[in-house]
Amino acid sequence: MRLVSVFFFSVALIGMFIAMVAFSDLRNEKVIKHLQTTTDSKGFAVVELFTSEGCSSCPPADELMGRIEKGNKNESIYILTYHVDYWDRQGWKDKFSDHAFSQRQESYANWLNLSSVYTPQLVVNGANEYIGSDEHSVIGGIADALDQTPATTLTLHSVKDGGKLTISHEETAIKKNTKLVLALVQKEGESNVRAGENAGRKLSHVQIVRALKEVPAGDKKDVTLDLPADFSTQGWELIGFLQNSNNGHIIAATKVDFQTNN
Repeated sequence: MRLVSVFFFSVALIGMFIAMVAFSDLRNEKVIKHLQTTTDSKGFAVVELFTSEGCSSCPPADELMGRIEKGNKNESIYILTYHVDYWDRQGWKDKFSDHAFSQRQESYANWLNLSSVYTPQLVVNGANEYIGSDEHSVIGGIADALDQTPATTLTLHSVKDGGKLTISHEETAIKKNTKLVLALVQKEGESNVRAGENAGRKLSHVQIVRALKEVPAGDKKDVTLDLPADFSTQGWELIGFLQNSNNGHIIAATKVDFQTNN
């Protein structure tokens, strides 16, 4: 009799586990469907991932960014992947890393009252942070951001002149302590990692930030960015957004596609 009771108890536990997994998958499926079908959304999501080729936990987050980017072309989702440089001391120098990106992550630690930084860390609209590989939480955060209607607008135009990019910008309804952040983005990249935690792996990246510049919002002066030697109007874009300097919240965003802008 005891064996029968244990058997049915085990079956019940297995059934509960299957139901929980199914419910979780259903919730996640609904969130993904929301991202793919909310074409009338007026909101936006600036998705900032802090990653590194030296971090073995980062490739799943990079892969998630690729799927979100590929599957949501009609949404105002602006993905930025920053390759931080503090992993470079662990055996592999990430060719996309920059100390400025590590400093930006430290700024988020201050804005979000975090005791430390980590990779892969992801921030949506400067207000909420997630583990970058936590698909359900990340997609849910993006969906929530898309449901918000911004009160501010941003317009960008760019002109390439030799090795420089000149950017004009126009903002509406901006408040004090607002800055314009401009990111030059390489849409795809690959690396054959020969050392560190990912040694022997070929890593694929998307939305790689190659240059970053901040200026006061409302300043009518054009902004100039130095272009990397490998820059091309194909496969690159410019993403700009307005950010509150006090709390990090992002209030407007847009991008420039160089192939249609020039």
